[in-house]
Amino acid sequence: MLRMLLLFAFAAAIASQIPYLLGLTDLGRTEPTPAARSAAATASQPISFAAVRPATPGTVVLPADARGHFSSTFKLNGKPVEGMVDTGASLVAINESTARRLGFSANSLDFRYTTSTANGETKMAMVTLDRVEIDGIRVSGVRAAVLRDTSLSDTLIGMSFLTRLASFKVEAGQLQLKQ
Repeated sequence: MLRMLLLFAFAAAIASQIPYLLGLTDLGRTEPTPAARSAAATASQPISFAAVRPATPGTVVLPADARGHFSSTFKLNGKPVEGMVDTGASLVAINESTARRLGFSANSLDFRYTTSTANGETKMAMVTLDRVEIDGIRVSGVRAAVLRDTSLSDTLIGMSFLTRLASFKVEAGQLQLKQ
């Protein structure tokens, strides 16, 4: 049951990104709205993965990018990895190349689980990350799904990390993480 729940949550997270990938976020509009014009102007600028550091220790604030996503540089097992926070993902999800860079050998990855994604069914392995960090926040022993490179290009920071925090909330276009 838990396996099916995890697979469903992962598939839902992937499926939620389809409109953005296909550019279908403004269906039916004949002229861009002020928000769309602002987003288009912002999209032409380089994306910054830096987190805003408020005065409160143990708190990190991530501003939303032009698409409304919260991305930053996380450290997984001490190595920097660009990741997008995804509250619809049950687990942190990384691809096979990232897993190898983090110290998981190809022989240690057991792709015995099947999951459905927006790209169809794929195999998945389960690992435990020693630690996941962002600025002053550090969580040890975080479960993660490893997918084949052809099935996942970006790292998703899911609920296996977020639920280990004291709190996380979205307010005024920013995601606040508290340890």
